[in-house]
Amino acid sequence: MHAVERWFADGFQRLHPRLRELHRHGGELEGLIRIEYGRAAAGWLGRRIARRMGLPPGRDTARLRVRIASDADVLHWHRVFDDADEMPSTFVPVGGWPSGYWRETLGPMQLALAVETKDGGWQWRLCAAWWNGMRVPLALLPRVAAGKRSDPGEGYVFDVRVTLPGLGLLFAYSGRLKSRSLTH
Repeated sequence: MHAVERWFADGFQRLHPRLRELHRHGGELEGLIRIEYGRAAAGWLGRRIARRMGLPPGRDTARLRVRIASDADVLHWHRVFDDADEMPSTFVPVGGWPSGYWRETLGPMQLALAVETKDGGWQWRLCAAWWNGMRVPLALLPRVAAGKRSDPGEGYVFDVRVTLPGLGLLFAYSGRLKSRSLTH
């Protein structure tokens, strides 16, 4: 049993069958996404953060490719925007659904992300963060709303929205991704 299915246990059935299949067997998704930035200082800060995440600067659309794989212990995501550098991240399960979380590692940053399910989809909720192993108060961090769900067609809808209280939208990206290949 892979990490995602084991972490969710009975809650795994709450996910749409297409999401369950993706997390059981892995796969590669690709599609055009829309990129949006905030205005003034929020936009300036958002562009800096987005660039570090691999989003192409100065564009309002990009091609996103995501390779997702899970083994017994870890969920792996590899994101590539417009064939630029790959942005890998690993998610290690802690506890179990619904009270547990996933610990995502992105270079020196680690995030504790709880999962909420709705209508077969998966929404991340930030619970804690560490920079180089030191805890960062959530009040100092941007708010992240991110999730995935199956769309009525053959693909998946991904959306990420990053805001900062007092400034508003820093950046967001969203779009429909289709399966390029599933490995069984």
